[in-house]
Amino acid sequence: MIALIQRVQRASVSVDQTVIGEIGGGLLVLLGVEKGDDNARAERLAERVLGYRIFSDEQGKMNLSVRQAGGSVLVVSQFTLAADTQKGMRPSFSGGAEPVEAERLYNYFSDYCRRQQGITTANGRFAADMQVSLVNDGPVTFWLQV
Repeated sequence: MIALIQRVQRASVSVDQTVIGEIGGGLLVLLGVEKGDDNARAERLAERVLGYRIFSDEQGKMNLSVRQAGGSVLVVSQFTLAADTQKGMRPSFSGGAEPVEAERLYNYFSDYCRRQQGITTANGRFAADMQVSLVNDGPVTFWLQV
């Protein structure tokens, strides 16, 4: 399971020109689900994402997690993160989880952030054609994988 996280001042996701999820300061999480991923990996990745210290403390050092900074999370499914780009000029998506399982784990990840970790969590719509808008703060972007 892969998360591309971006520290944002604000972010939103729209479907058919309607905003379906938005946050103020926090993390935009682009989430890719791979074959073999399960609930334990989703929980481990959620804990890493929410605990990753990329927000500034009083001294201006990246030393606080989104939880400590009082931020929110916007989770958007991103199957292209599971692409194999090692050769050729066209990505292979054979490493991605089957859609039904990917959607289940996407929802599980979001619910885990929301319910188990107490983080305000907004979502995109799985497998929809989405438009994501954000103001990246820094910019600060990290790739996390479990």
